[in-house]
Amino acid sequence: MFDSDKYSSLLSQYQPRIIKNEDENEIFLEIVEKLLSRNNLTPEEDTVLELLVKLIEDFEEKSYQINASTPHSRLLHLMDARSLEPADLVEIMDTIEIVTQIINNQLEITKKQAEALGKFFHVNPSLFLCN
Repeated sequence: MFDSDKYSSLLSQYQPRIIKNEDENEIFLEIVEKLLSRNNLTPEEDTVLELLVKLIEDFEEKSYQINASTPHSRLLHLMDARSLEPADLVEIMDTIEIVTQIINNQLEITKKQAEALGKFFHVNPSLFLCN
C-alpha cells in the first residue's frame, strides 16, 4: 500500500527537481546509488527512485547527446579534419556564395550537393542530408 505521507517526507528529504548542471546531477546520482544499494525498498522509495532516474536520464540525454551531429556540423568536421577552406568546395557546390551559405548554416545541403560531397569526402552522401 502506497503511503502519501511517507512519499511526501521522501520528496522533502531528497527535493527532486529538474537537473540544470553537472553538480546537481552528481548529487542525484549519489542518492540513486544509495537507494539502489539497499534491499527491499518501500513503494514510496521506489517511486522516488524512479523519479530521480527519470530526471537524471533527461539531464544526461540533453547534456551528452552522443549523436547530436547535423549535416552542417558533419561537413564542418570533415573540412576541419582535412584542413579545407570554403574555396576548396566551390568546384563541388558551383559558387563561393553557396558554399558560404551552407557553411554559415543559412542554406541546407541539397541531395545533389550531398552526393557530390559524399564522393569528394569518400563518405555516405546521407551524412549531409537531414533525416
